[in-house]
Amino acid sequence: MKYQHQIDAQGLLCPEPVMMLHSTVADMQAGEVVKVLASDPSTQRDIPQFCRFLGHRLLQQVEEGDVYLYWIEKA
Repeated sequence: MKYQHQIDAQGLLCPEPVMMLHSTVADMQAGEVVKVLASDPSTQRDIPQFCRFLGHRLLQQVEEGDVYLYWIEKA
């Protein structure tokens, strides 16, 4: 999947991955996509909630071993 931004939040615990996502999305243009790599299982709950709350589109969510991958399109 194509993306313009990437966040590597591996090794970080809640709330840091979502804080990094919030900061990155604030600097993005509408329609741009950010890929997030995270190792904290709580991101499985937190990132979809972040998207629902702020109206961004969670394009894909994948678990690869101990890494959680997310592709989010800015509204």
